Amino acid sequence: MAVIETTGLTKRFRKQLAVDQISFAVEERQIFGFLGPNGSGKTTTIGMLLGIITPTAGGFRLLGEGRGSGLHRARQRVGATLETPNFYPYLSGRDNLRIVANVKRVPHSKIAAVLETVGLADRAKDKFGGYSLGMKQRLALAATMLGDPDLVILDEPANGLDPEGMREIREIILKLHDSGKTIFLSSHLLWEVERTCTHVAIIKKGRIIRQASVQEIVSGTVLAGLRGGEIQRLRSIIDEFPDTVGTSIRDDLVVAELRNDDLGTLNAFVAARGIYLSHLALQQRSLEDVFIELTGEPAAVGGGV
Repeated sequence: MAVIETTGLTKRFRKQLAVDQISFAVEERQIFGFLGPNGSGKTTTIGMLLGIITPTAGGFRLLGEGRGSGLHRARQRVGATLETPNFYPYLSGRDNLRIVANVKRVPHSKIAAVLETVGLADRAKDKFGGYSLGMKQRLALAATMLGDPDLVILDEPANGLDPEGMREIREIILKLHDSGKTIFLSSHLLWEVERTCTHVAIIKKGRIIRQASVQEIVSGTVLAGLRGGEIQRLRSIIDEFPDTVGTSIRDDLVVAELRNDDLGTLNAFVAARGIYLSHLALQQRSLEDVFIELTGEPAAVGGGV
């Protein structure tokens, strides 16, 4: 069953077309990564799904519901956290969750379990203002989990965290998935997305340019790293190789996207043109590689419209 399904979803802010007729589906129990450069339309899309922003055209369904009271009931089965956690700094973590529980009409008896899940049980009495960034993000996840939602929407949940904080957030997301939740995750941390998500959609300038399973996206063509001679001349030679799809320069390597893994033929082709390689090796194709190829943007990009 499609937990999220959009059809031609569009949002225009005066002269700016923020989201341009996007259509995608998130199936039950997927961890779906929603990726794009700054200003690509990720946050606007989430705003429309949550009812914060009104679409200009097109539509969507949440948990099978597409309009009116049915959509309102579906949103009550959604837990969401935006990029910046919004809690009262002078209240404890537990007291902040009590306020959230009251809004969601969830018994306070459920609070202890979500604090335990996010690893904050022993800091529940401490004031939110004294929490580290990672603890604040984990409390936001705890608030999202109150009410036992079927769909969890997370906007940059690990943004600004150190590696340990990222690991903690990743483990919580995987716990949620293991408990049967469907997760829609907006992020620019592509390494984390590749380790966490089952499926992704890549959006650029308001339009989806690729969507598939993570495994499908990172498979396909072969990447090879080469070093030898003057780097620009080496790149121009590799560009002439018949099985080259494209090239780029990363640090002191020419990275070639190839149609096959016949490195012997490539080595001979380069040597015949007077360059003898000091390094030639296959490289693991990553989600970051695909992202850069499709968007022309660096991986470390933030949120945005």
